[in-house]
Parts: sequence; C-alpha cells; structure tokens
Amino acid sequence: MAYAVALIHEEENSSFGVSFPDFPGCVSAASNLNDAIARAAVALAAHVKTLGENSQTLPALRTIDDIRRTLEIREAIIVAVPVDMPGKSIPVQISLNEHLLAALDRSAKASGTTRSDKIAEAIRASLRV
Repeated sequence: MAYAVALIHEEENSSFGVSFPDFPGCVSAASNLNDAIARAAVALAAHVKTLGENSQTLPALRTIDDIRRTLEIREAIIVAVPVDMPGKSIPVQISLNEHLLAALDRSAKASGTTRSDKIAEAIRASLRV
C-alpha cells in the first residue's frame, strides 16, 4: 500500500478542503476533519482509477519532507492517505494445495475474474487488517 500526501485547509465557513500536491485537480471537501480525510481517500481512489483507465502517467509519490521543500505549506494539516497505485503485473510461481486451488478457480469463474485477480483481492484484504 502506498500513501499520498494530502493537505487539508480549514475554510472560513468551518469546512475543510483537501488537495493532493502529487495529483493536481484531485480535491475534496467536508464539514468536519474526519469526513474530510475519509472523502479524500475516496476522491484519490477515483482519481487514480481514472488516470489508469485513460492510460495517463501516474505521478511518483513524494514524501512529506519532499513536499515541504517544494511547496510553501501554511496552516495546512498534513495527512498520509492510503492509495492502491496500479502497477505492472509480474508473473510469480506459487504452490497451493490442490483442493484450495480448485476452490480458487471455482470462485474466480463464478465471479467472472481470474485466479490472479482473486489472489490479489485476498492479499489486499489481508493487508488492510
């Protein structure tokens, strides 16, 4: 899991605006800080998905220190927002119990996905715990 830096600013009307220095145009807002962070994650996921679908180059994610060196950040709350950055598929060789593999294949077929997709889904779910 990667993390993108988000800058949260409290607006005059007590709402919170969120922007991502590494993803120009990706913004969000909410009436309280907790919702602002949650909505920022949703906005970022949608933005990254759209970039990928349009075959646009994804930015290299910078650290908070890198961003502080290049941007003047005044009164911003800085948060790290988790994001699944798409990447190139790399073939791997694994060994599974034959019954587990058969169950995996049945599940993949039933959901209209591939064995690889199901394995990746399971790994993502286990890493978020």
